Amino acid sequence: MAATITALRGATMALNRSSRLKSSIFTTASRSLSTNPHVVVDKFVSSPPPSPPSSTAQTLRHPNDVNDRNSIYADEDTRTMGGVTATVRRDWTKAEIAEIYTLPFHELMYRASTVHRMYWDPAEVQQCTLLSIKTGGCTEDCSYCSQSTRHKTFVKPTPTMKVQEVLEAAKRAKDAGSTRFCMGAAWRELGNKKNAFNHILDMVKGVNGMGLEVCCTLGMLNGEQAKQLKEAGLTAYNHNLDTSPEHYPNVITTRTYEDRLETIANVRDAGISVCCGGILGLGEKETDRVGLLHVLATLPEHPESVPINALVAVEGTPLGDASADEEQETDGIADVDSFDMARMIATARIVMPRTMVRLSAGRLSFSDAEQYLMFQAGANSIFNGDKLLTTDNPAFDADTALFNKFGFVGKPAHAGPRVAPSEVLGEVEITKVKGAEQQYA
Repeated sequence: MAATITALRGATMALNRSSRLKSSIFTTASRSLSTNPHVVVDKFVSSPPPSPPSSTAQTLRHPNDVNDRNSIYADEDTRTMGGVTATVRRDWTKAEIAEIYTLPFHELMYRASTVHRMYWDPAEVQQCTLLSIKTGGCTEDCSYCSQSTRHKTFVKPTPTMKVQEVLEAAKRAKDAGSTRFCMGAAWRELGNKKNAFNHILDMVKGVNGMGLEVCCTLGMLNGEQAKQLKEAGLTAYNHNLDTSPEHYPNVITTRTYEDRLETIANVRDAGISVCCGGILGLGEKETDRVGLLHVLATLPEHPESVPINALVAVEGTPLGDASADEEQETDGIADVDSFDMARMIATARIVMPRTMVRLSAGRLSFSDAEQYLMFQAGANSIFNGDKLLTTDNPAFDADTALFNKFGFVGKPAHAGPRVAPSEVLGEVEITKVKGAEQQYA
């Protein structure tokens, strides 16, 4: 991996040298990156190499590990293209994020799409498959969830799937084009489920051995459990925050917001990529959507991926029943359209430029054109397959047709994302900070 990073850094430096303007522009750093008077900003606009091969922009890839990717750009401050400037930062204020979120839709979409093209190849989309390996019987009271024992829904509790059954499902997903296989269990926490946990470790090892990336969502984890999952080959761990800290108690009372943040910290400390997002349609206000993005964008490290879900209202759950009651004022429950989704995705793309944004639950309710709007807003990952835990999701064949229609290609497993073609072809102005006291990566 070190050799890969060195090679990519060398290639990037070579491109920069060959494509800088005839005179480099040096200025003293004017924004609050550092108080060190020796910090300077190096701005350059690269031009294409003399005779670049046509496939260059499609073959140059970043390292697969998110920390390795970030280290390559440790001295980078901002990127600018088409009049839009973006930066990776973790000191966003709610007011700043709200200002972005409430932009006129056409302007928000332009900015987000431009940021997306500065950091990513918009043609490459990750395909993930989610399998419920333990359905129902959860003791939590999440008011949207059909798997809670507190709600009378169509879901019937089932025992944990056998290891071989899971591996067979993973093989089918791989054959259908999926490159990340996610396993979900309806548990509040792993706790002392030693036998079940050992089976899950075997599942992780087996799926990883197929050449697939592996993700789990198993409820709360302690630090030791996270380390064991990492050693077994786990790529990522999903643990959503669902909504803002302020609205959260209206949705869930059996697990605190701090519990969720602690699990995220345990996962991150174990070296596992963090997958963390939320759900629209929980009766939240726009300020809550901004609040969720603020928490995510100010974590010590931005999540590797942020899933954006639209509530799929299930009869028998409190939110599902409220949505179905025509006489009850639902106040935004399950009332999510494509513009809501696109606005949330676009804002996430702008405030977390290097994070993968995943179009998740609820995708089946949107047309192809509406989904394209969301990809234009900056989404570059999807869940595919017939089921998303317990609710319907587009089938593999439908997603293959969708990719062909949009001209998308799937991201390979265990391969880093493509370097943005705009970066390779010299269409982005990159500002780098040089000095001993750098405040931003």
